[in-house]
Amino acid sequence: MGIADDFRTFLENIKVDNSATISLRYGEITSALNKQFRDTESKTANSLQVGSYGRWTAIKGISDLDMIYIVPASEWDTYKDGGQYELLRDTKDAIKARYPSTTVKVDRLVVRVLYKDFHIEVMPAFREADGSYKYPDTANGGSWKITKPQAELDEMRAANERKNRNLRRLCKMARAWKNKHGVAMGGLLIDTLAYNFLESTDEYDEKSYLYYDYMCRDFFKFLADQPKQSEYAALGSRQRVRVKKRFERKAKKAHELCLKAIEASGQANERQKWRDVFGNGYPAPASKSETEATLAKAAFRNTEEFVEDRFPLDVRYEMRIDCEVTQNGFRATRLLDLLERHGILLRKKKLRFFVADGADLPDDVDIYWKVLNRGDEAERRDMIRGQIIRDDGNWEQRESTDFRGNHLVECYAVLNGVVVARDDILVPISAQSAEVGDHAA
Repeated sequence: MGIADDFRTFLENIKVDNSATISLRYGEITSALNKQFRDTESKTANSLQVGSYGRWTAIKGISDLDMIYIVPASEWDTYKDGGQYELLRDTKDAIKARYPSTTVKVDRLVVRVLYKDFHIEVMPAFREADGSYKYPDTANGGSWKITKPQAELDEMRAANERKNRNLRRLCKMARAWKNKHGVAMGGLLIDTLAYNFLESTDEYDEKSYLYYDYMCRDFFKFLADQPKQSEYAALGSRQRVRVKKRFERKAKKAHELCLKAIEASGQANERQKWRDVFGNGYPAPASKSETEATLAKAAFRNTEEFVEDRFPLDVRYEMRIDCEVTQNGFRATRLLDLLERHGILLRKKKLRFFVADGADLPDDVDIYWKVLNRGDEAERRDMIRGQIIRDDGNWEQRESTDFRGNHLVECYAVLNGVVVARDDILVPISAQSAEVGDHAA
């Protein structure tokens, strides 16, 4: 398989795999609201799928879906004077009455319908003559705001055709990157930046999968070079899209990883280089020969687990982990400070990994840790580890430097069974200390 086949397989691997369930849930909610407001039970009329799923840029693991329910114009007089909360409450009550076992909550702008692996945010709104929608905002005593999702849907469709169907595919690949590297970017921001990039060049207007390695390289360079700004104008609607967290540094790293992957073209490690960019949705390297596999199996057990196999990924929040290093007779210090001064750790040090910045995380997330040992000595000792373990409630993981190698500690924040934030730290340990081992070991 060549690079074109690999990217085609990659996009197939990350496509939404529960679209039938999502469509069923959209239909159930639409039917409940049609019964409430129109005394019909249509599962398709008067609702609009918006957000990433509506723009066809969502990928496998999507957990945050959006819909607009179009309230009859005849109901405007009922809610227009301070009735924002009442409209949301009536929307919630209609859904709850039809499906009492489902968790349904009123939020500031929407009604959240919570299912096991995803939730749908329902925005009741009145359609305006120009195609925009007037929706309720319950903050500060209540007001009515305007949104223009149809303009975004229309422009995404048109631009995707102009750009040889590359726009939606780039948006999906960018989502795989943000899930792999814990980039807290909203879907509309990703789609807007991908749109801006392809609109800025005609280089890929007639190209397809064979050039996706170069297209991704150039896209991440485009992101890395963005001027610092707090918002962008959304494609189509030109409404403001807020930048929650800076993304330029991680985009620069992605660009560097793309350069390494392109340099490895045709080599045995090429696919692994692309997996470093996009995660395990990208095709795996070719399997070892039977002899090599037998020798590897005899040497050590590959116990590494992958978070993608355990939870859906839909990164939406920023999280940063750090590590405190201590040794008898020495003052505690931070891992990154030590590495900056010395470049590597020595043995007999105690390590405390912890969530240093989780202010952006919801209160009810669960934290999981993964400690992966790398290197010849880890394999010789049969101590690869790499299992994903739930935190005991302290949001920290204690380890010790035991033997040499480059080791990796990853942390995941899981909300309602979905990974919504992640971070990692590389731990290089010098000779005579190659593993991040159990503290008790």
